[in-house]
Amino acid sequence: MASQDVETVTTALATEAAPDAKTRRYDRQLRLWAASGQNALESSRILVISGSATSTSILKNLVLPGIGHFTIIDPNQVTPEDAGNNFFLEGPSSIGKSRAEEAVRLLLELNDGVDGKADVRSLEHVLENSKEWLSEFTIVIAHNLEAALLEQLASLLWADESYTPLVVVRSAGFLAEVYIQYHEHAVIESHPETPQSLHIDKAFPSLLEYSTSLDFENMDVTDHGHVPYVVILVRVLEDWKKTHNGSPPLSYEEKQEFKKAIFAMRKKSDEENFDEAVAQAYRAWAKTSVPSDISALFEDEKVRSLSPTSPPFFHLLHALQRFATEQPSHALPLTSALPDMKASTESYIHLQTLYKAHAEEEKAIFKSYLQVPVEDDIVDAFVKNSHALRLQKGKKWGTLDADPASLAAALETAPKALAIHLALTVLSSYVAKQPADVPLSPTAEALTAEALTLLPPGTELPDEFDEALGEVVRAPTADLPNTAALLGGIVAQEVIKMITKQYIPINGSCLIDLIETWTGIL
Repeated sequence: MASQDVETVTTALATEAAPDAKTRRYDRQLRLWAASGQNALESSRILVISGSATSTSILKNLVLPGIGHFTIIDPNQVTPEDAGNNFFLEGPSSIGKSRAEEAVRLLLELNDGVDGKADVRSLEHVLENSKEWLSEFTIVIAHNLEAALLEQLASLLWADESYTPLVVVRSAGFLAEVYIQYHEHAVIESHPETPQSLHIDKAFPSLLEYSTSLDFENMDVTDHGHVPYVVILVRVLEDWKKTHNGSPPLSYEEKQEFKKAIFAMRKKSDEENFDEAVAQAYRAWAKTSVPSDISALFEDEKVRSLSPTSPPFFHLLHALQRFATEQPSHALPLTSALPDMKASTESYIHLQTLYKAHAEEEKAIFKSYLQVPVEDDIVDAFVKNSHALRLQKGKKWGTLDADPASLAAALETAPKALAIHLALTVLSSYVAKQPADVPLSPTAEALTAEALTLLPPGTELPDEFDEALGEVVRAPTADLPNTAALLGGIVAQEVIKMITKQYIPINGSCLIDLIETWTGIL
């Protein structure tokens, strides 16, 4: 009878917990960006300018994880060259048909939960007659867009902070560049490798009381070997402070002595929890405070000039500043998340309960500092990740090329990256000057002369420029499948970061050299 009851209960639990089809489909990516990130993806609308092989490779990696909608705007028809290098065309049968319509039709086969549309208007027509249409999209991606059109598009989308971010993708043969234009990008869930502080040096009252109440000397051997290392460190640190004028270990000798004090508490030589405590001993003397990069965010002008209409991120930052300033710990709010550690289930759950209770108390205090209502889910995520917040400041596309001094400085710090950037820039400039019906045949001499006009007088081009120049002269219009495939993954990854506001997107130009399998940031 008992076994039947267990079986019944187990079956019921399994049935109740069974994931739906959507969760099963997106299981792996949900582990990366959770439901909040997936919801952001499914609400996104992506505009891709051009139905090239690179553009469709990017979209493939956005359609599969489930963006809400994409539009390809491209007035061109499929050429034999397109049919030969674009996997999202049906070879010769696609030739002569709309490149946008063919690509959309085949991309939609990847995910029936995604909506797609082909737009056969030219970008020139959109910019002249329906600029407001661009505001419908979450992000705009442009591949190998003609220089003057790209400048016009970039200027339009830069005109207001609320306008859509622009992802610029340029490629020629085995070289490529990716740039994201945005005014600023706030990231709450940056997924850092550095964990939040456990506040061991500033133990909250219930943790301190629990740690000092344990009778380690008379404790059962089994229980002794399963006391969490956090509790051990709090206890040893408290005892240490009593004999050192309230100070933690400061010198190397004192830190070694502190570790010896931990080892001296062992009842058996193989107690792993005490080994963990020694390995994590640095937490006892590492001061719990507000990290400098978080303090710097408090100085942002939008925090200083807060208003009811300010974005929630800045209201949260203002509340965090007040919390860190006014609360006795002068630290960030405690998080209830605990790392894995050697402990019995009972002792770990008890420790987790202490942390959770105090974290909830501090979160309530934090929320009292908010001047406008903010959704609880956002507050929870903000407090949990308050040690790793990011606010990236971007620049308009073309800012670097308009500043000869900055280009010269980049020659010293990143010559290879700048060489690829310059090669692609002068190629784009050369293409813009050529008649549309004339085959491209750039020469190294012409492109070199163009590059020198961008730099301060007397500046020499780096040796790496000749190598990059050779590739763009060899393949000025080649949209190679392997380059497109790599760009598809890189660009889609960065777009997902922008949409979900999770992880840290590139800030600047990402330069790619598939000849030497090299990437760099400029």
